[in-house]
Amino acid sequence: MKTKRGKKDFLRFSYLSREEALDIIERAKDLKKRQKNRIRYRPMEGRTLAMIFEKPSTRTRVSFETGIYQLGGQPIYLSSGDIQISRGETVADTARVLSRYVDMVMIRAFSQDMVEELANESSVPVINGLTDLTHPCQVMSDLFTIAERRDWSLEGLKVTYVGDGNNLTNSWINAAALLGFTLTISCPEELMPDEAILKEGIKRSEGKIKSEENPKAGVKDADVIYTDAWMSMGDDPRLRERKLDMLKLYQVNGELLDSAPESCVVMHCLPAHRGEEITDDVMDGERSIVYVQAENRLHVQKAIMDILNQRQEASGGG
Repeated sequence: MKTKRGKKDFLRFSYLSREEALDIIERAKDLKKRQKNRIRYRPMEGRTLAMIFEKPSTRTRVSFETGIYQLGGQPIYLSSGDIQISRGETVADTARVLSRYVDMVMIRAFSQDMVEELANESSVPVINGLTDLTHPCQVMSDLFTIAERRDWSLEGLKVTYVGDGNNLTNSWINAAALLGFTLTISCPEELMPDEAILKEGIKRSEGKIKSEENPKAGVKDADVIYTDAWMSMGDDPRLRERKLDMLKLYQVNGELLDSAPESCVVMHCLPAHRGEEITDDVMDGERSIVYVQAENRLHVQKAIMDILNQRQEASGGG
């Protein structure tokens, strides 16, 4: 977690230590067990979370809003049009003012640079709920879901990402480089993920991150096949037909699953465009863990907030 003046933020995997990432998984495991057993746990009583949204959301909004409430705190929803940043107020001024009102900020935005500036100017923890470059909350939750299925071990894990190289792919690269699991990226050459992130990830992973343009070859040893929508928020709609044509061989369907081990499961961060990147029979099939994956966003988001809150208190900022 990135540090400034004793403050911790959750901005991208490349700012985490291995121990911090595994700590989030352990905390989420505990929080999910508490919720299942209806054990009251409200460490953020009297705390407020500001949630800034430049992009629409279902899972991010509901999981954070429900999560802060279950931890004892209060959410405040702010669309970009609700606050003065949309009318020219600087990111720095917004951060400095919000820091005097709230105890934590979660932001879902277009620009990674803007989110990092907000964190740098804020005196309270900032969580990256998604940018065009990264989506660390989603991948942290996905890793929790995988660990939960594997008796809480990521040892020997092999993940294959199939489709459009986007912000999720970037975060998977960061996570694989940090935690040492094998990641195969199966994307068309023109749609590969961020070049700098990929180059650094390959270097740090010592060969465990690799690309395989042929999706059937890419999934042959996979424990997990992961996909996402082919058209992301912010993509130029005029490029839709061309992009879909490039990706048609990368659909996660029954034929692709036949090339993977029988034990392989399928994940999708949602929302899904059924019939494009994934077919109904796979999405709703026995090898899909998509909805467990979606549920776990709640537990992991709670873990991130709980840990950041505790560290803020320990630093004297609470």
